Amino acid sequence: MSMSAYYQHTVAGPVIFAGIGVHTGAHVRVAVRPAAPDSGIVFVRADLKDIDNVIRLSAECVGQTRLGTVVSNAAGAKVSTIEHLMAALCALGVDNAVVELDGPEVPILDGSAEPFVQVLDRAGRRRQEALRRYIEVLAPIEVIDGDKRAALLPSDRFEMAFEIFFDSAPVGRQAIDLEITEESFRRELANCRTFGFLKDVEGLRAAGLARGASMENAVVLDGDRVLNPEGLRRPDEFVRHKALDAVGDLYVLGAPLLARFEGRYAGHGLNNQVARALAANPRAWRLRTLAPELAEAV
Repeated sequence: MSMSAYYQHTVAGPVIFAGIGVHTGAHVRVAVRPAAPDSGIVFVRADLKDIDNVIRLSAECVGQTRLGTVVSNAAGAKVSTIEHLMAALCALGVDNAVVELDGPEVPILDGSAEPFVQVLDRAGRRRQEALRRYIEVLAPIEVIDGDKRAALLPSDRFEMAFEIFFDSAPVGRQAIDLEITEESFRRELANCRTFGFLKDVEGLRAAGLARGASMENAVVLDGDRVLNPEGLRRPDEFVRHKALDAVGDLYVLGAPLLARFEGRYAGHGLNNQVARALAANPRAWRLRTLAPELAEAV
């Protein structure tokens, strides 16, 4: 195992990017900055001056999960659509960073995690003299809602299994099962985009959602047709994006997982429910390091 897996990392220097939010349509500027060991990923709403604008992540800080993951603090500061950036931070092994925004939503960019990977590559990563602590799942945790299921199972590595079904020819039934590493994330998941159906757009916009959505940042389906002129990046881009979302949704737990995640027709809501169920059951997990001489629980 690479020595980098034993130690915490932050970004080597600040990096700035900007874009529109897929739901708010607001133009937002983001700065990702280095942070101290054991501080985790922290969001700061720089545009909010009269309230506590710092959001420290946990499974419990996730509120709304309709078509995205929204986190907030007790003062009411919120940041939405964090999942693609969180997936990139998780997969690239960034344990500690301050994400400062001047608006309410992380930009959607092209609808995948690939632009965030590129941003983090520009920043670079710096090893910190603190051991990385992993959340090792010791006992199965499962949440079921009708035919939907999300589970975290014991494993000595982070694995992701996902299955979806949509009554649309380009999607149909798709499944993926892979170990999540930096290399596999870059190769198998990072460039897979979010998707939606044209018939839902009017209702979503009436509900205050999808105001910034377009074919530049999502795969748009109209019945059995993909409307994007460039088509799909992969035949199973849809299930791969769902797996990408789950990587980001689970990273709100505050540490990388040693676990197998299984999702059947799951989304942001069920992903968060299983994360909350794990956090609420301290006998089902422990924190541990991976250094051979320091592999005991910490």
